[in-house]
Amino acid sequence: MSIEIKISNQQIPYKKAINILKNRVNLIKKGKAKDFLWLLEHPTTYTAGIRSADKDILDKKIKIIKTDRGGKITLHNPGQKILYFAIDLNNKKKDIRNLVTILENIIIQFLKKYKINSNLDKKNIGVWVKGKKIASIGIKVSKWVAYHGCSININNDLKKYKKIIPCGLDNQKITSLKNEGVNIIKDINKNIIEIFKKNYKKI
Repeated sequence: MSIEIKISNQQIPYKKAINILKNRVNLIKKGKAKDFLWLLEHPTTYTAGIRSADKDILDKKIKIIKTDRGGKITLHNPGQKILYFAIDLNNKKKDIRNLVTILENIIIQFLKKYKINSNLDKKNIGVWVKGKKIASIGIKVSKWVAYHGCSININNDLKKYKKIIPCGLDNQKITSLKNEGVNIIKDINKNIIEIFKKNYKKI
């Protein structure tokens, strides 16, 4: 099993990134490309999933990008690390719950590198610290190619969450590494890749 890993050091617009990701998914379906992990950040962007509702938009002036992902409204902004992936499950375990569990564990192990203890919530996918959400996970599957991504709040501006009700949650219940007192945050990409590779073989 092998996976191609890409790191973008410049902010990538949301729509551009999703188009690149979907093109990669199509190539994987045709057997023309390897599995894919892409680490990047987005400029400030609000996106609405298929379960979103107008009541989740508190500031009606913000621009919302509608998407075909599951879930409700969320925010991406600088300082939030995005992990986009495309993984062919046809020759692996065809088990989406297993994939979600592995992704959650990758984030938990990453946070431990910075001495942050995190946990899961039985009712909500994602990773939590002291009752506040620090990371989100969203997966789509097409012909057993799983794709989309995870987001981890590193040192992004959490005030921007006040314009929405993110993922149906109280917008005060969002946190980040910086918000949890981690002021020196080094080797983010290196640590994520190292942990991802160790867990990838379990998929």
